[in-house]
Order: sequence, then structure tokens, then C-alpha cells
Amino acid sequence: MVGGGQAIDQTVARMSLLLARLFPPQSRPTRRAGRLLQRNLLVYKRIWLVIIAGFCEPVFYLFAVGIGLGSFVGEVTTGGQTLSYAAFVAPGLLAASAMNGAIVESTFPIFFKLHYNRTYDAMLATPMRVADITVGEILWAQLRAGIYACGFLTLMYLTGLTSSPWAPGAVLGALLVGFTFSAAGFAAVTFMRTWHDFDMIQLVILPLFLFSGTFYPLSVYPPFLQPIMQISPLYHGTELLRAFTLGQFDWTLTAHIGVLALMGSVAVAVISRRLVGTLLK
Repeated sequence: MVGGGQAIDQTVARMSLLLARLFPPQSRPTRRAGRLLQRNLLVYKRIWLVIIAGFCEPVFYLFAVGIGLGSFVGEVTTGGQTLSYAAFVAPGLLAASAMNGAIVESTFPIFFKLHYNRTYDAMLATPMRVADITVGEILWAQLRAGIYACGFLTLMYLTGLTSSPWAPGAVLGALLVGFTFSAAGFAAVTFMRTWHDFDMIQLVILPLFLFSGTFYPLSVYPPFLQPIMQISPLYHGTELLRAFTLGQFDWTLTAHIGVLALMGSVAVAVISRRLVGTLLK
């Protein structure tokens, strides 16, 4: 029995050591992540117009493409339901709105704080951890994505582009889209060294915006391109939000949620590893 007890103790000790290596203290968030949110709110009190400006781009696309071009396109049939082209495009632009809010907030400001202003170095001089910075910045980007989503969904209601009782659930879907892109944007920033690297983000975001089922159904593309397009997280976000705004649900909804959650979780793991190596070296 004594030998068995020692073996159990050794196993527990090894597992604890393994968990400590996989999840060091700096990668475990605390309640102090809220302090970063408080700090960002104080900063944006004087530049709140920046948030409104970022919301306008998808709205312009909605009126120019959805309504303007839609008058020539006519009606679209999807999932056995016939609707106007504007009503088809609007959920994709809602997802793009959440993407834009998350990407803008999780790239340029974070790069400046990380490499120029040294904001995070000052934060780590306090009891805050690297994980608090990660969680706090992602939550802040989520807040901006949520503001965009609520505003755009309200616009859809006012213009009659959705009447589904499930449409408010699209806000939760937009937050999931925001989580995925805010984590991905933050992870990308940890690999950047100069401002010129941001051209690569635009090189990725623009094709995602144009070729993720935002403006056209997936079926209009050649069969060999369709699997490639389904890799896009914005495609899964668009399909998820379209299901809520049109009230069309099937088993693929689970797949879309799973892909977005998985991509965001992988990006968070990358952020934790990279920030620990960058800020605590």
C-alpha cells in the first residue's frame, strides 16, 4: 500500500508539473483583465467618433450594393426561401461589420502598445499577468464588434431586411465572429515587426470580405473553389448570421459555430505563447 501511495503521489506530481508547463501562471487570467477594459474606456472617451466611423463602411456597402445593385439583381432564393438581394447581403455585411470592428481594435492599437508605447510592460509591473492582457484586449475588441453588430441589426430591422424572431440571436453570432477575428488579429500582431506588415492583413481581409458568401451564394462559384472558400472564418460567420436573420436552421449551424470557436481558441493559445516570450524575455 505504501509503494502504491508513493506511485500515486509521483503520478500526481508529474501531472502537476506537466500542467504547469502547459499553463504557466502568466497564461492564467485573473479578474484584473477588467482593468484593461477600464483603461481603454477612459482612452476612447475622447476619440469615440473613431468607433462610429468604423461602423459606416458596411452600411455604405449595404445601400450601394444591397439596395442599389440589388434593384437590378432582383430576388434571390436560398434555403427554399425567396427574398430580396438586400436581405440576402445584409447578414454577410453584419458579419463583416463584426469582423471589421474586431480586426481594427486588435491590430493597430495593440501593435503600438506592444512595440512603441510599451503599455504592456508598464501593466506587467503591476500584479496583472500576460493572460490578463490577452483576455482584456479580446474583450475590448468584442465590445466594439458587439456595438457594430447591434447597430447594424437595428438598421436591418428599420429597413425591413429581417423580420425573423430569431434575428436578435445574430448578435451572439456576431460576438463569436468578433472573438475569432480579434484573437486572430492579435495573434498576427505578435509576429509583426514594422508597420509595413499591416499590408498583409489587408491582403487577407479583402478577399475574405469579397469571397466568403457575403455577396453571392457559394453555389455560384466553380466546384473546385467551394472547399477553399469554406476555410474562411467569415464564410462560417456569414452562414451563421444568415441562419438567424432568415430563421433557417439545420445541422450545419453546429459546424459553423465549432469552426469559429476552434479558430479563435487556437489563436488565443498562440497569443499566450507569443506574448509570454515577447514581454517576459
